[in-house]
Amino acid sequence: MGAGFLIVGLGELLWDLLPEGKKLGGAPANFAYHARALGDDGLPVSRVGADPLGGEIQARLAELGLPGEHVQVDPLRPTGTVHVALDPRGLPTYTITPEVAWDYLSWDEALAALAAKADAVCYGSLAQRGPTSRATIRAFLARTRPGALRVFDVNLRQSWYTPEVLRDSLQRASIVKLNDSELPVVLEALGLPSGETPHSGQGAPHSGRGGMADGCRALRQAFGLRLVCLTLGPEGSLLVTEQGVVASPGVKVEVADTVGAGDAFTAGICHHWLRGTPLARTAEAANHYGAWVATQVGPTPSVPADVLAGVR
Repeated sequence: MGAGFLIVGLGELLWDLLPEGKKLGGAPANFAYHARALGDDGLPVSRVGADPLGGEIQARLAELGLPGEHVQVDPLRPTGTVHVALDPRGLPTYTITPEVAWDYLSWDEALAALAAKADAVCYGSLAQRGPTSRATIRAFLARTRPGALRVFDVNLRQSWYTPEVLRDSLQRASIVKLNDSELPVVLEALGLPSGETPHSGQGAPHSGRGGMADGCRALRQAFGLRLVCLTLGPEGSLLVTEQGVVASPGVKVEVADTVGAGDAFTAGICHHWLRGTPLARTAEAANHYGAWVATQVGPTPSVPADVLAGVR
């Protein structure tokens, strides 16, 4: 494409095995796809196996217009797969195959050169479950320019994270994005205040938007983050900066599945943050884009021009 900013999705690349068939997946690759759809140079960085599924991923990347030159091929390990089950609301649960190619993403001079050029990079916790890929992700982040945007999209999956990975990833980030179920888990893992509001009567404490905003502030302050993005599903999102909190309402849609909706949201945030868009408009655009993706099946649907026009 050669237009806009150079934006890297760094980490897992795999097949999501959905009830209706397999779809290209992995949050960083989904993010790169949506960054490219919005007009930037979205680029996936990952590793696949030297097997039929890996060949199919390379072919699918080409169909989607995503460059594959930084997708390594592993001669020993299989291409990653994730079994995705959807509940009646379209919300996914994931069963992730261990010891696959993207666990062995290797540092090389090509990645060093790419890191030095990137305007933004998005990474998560899942691809850091193994020491090889974790070391590569950390090396990539260390080689980015001081002004580059480093987006930690938490994406907690099963038990594939540790407090140490969360802490290190946050220390390297300028922006963090997480959802309302991940926030209390992250805060507890790091020993930060949860923002829960005590109440009288039976049951556990509750945490409304005010409490969640407090939790986001605690996270931002602890790690010197420029922005904390909290997605609230159909309730919209909270964006928290040093200057304050922007609460953006949800968008009512008929959900097909939510796989990839958060990645589209993150791409929308990144797109507008790099351009200096006011925060309220940034939140609105990201919410609408994520909501539209939730109306589609799979994480990388073809995006109509009118949807893109409303998000950009």
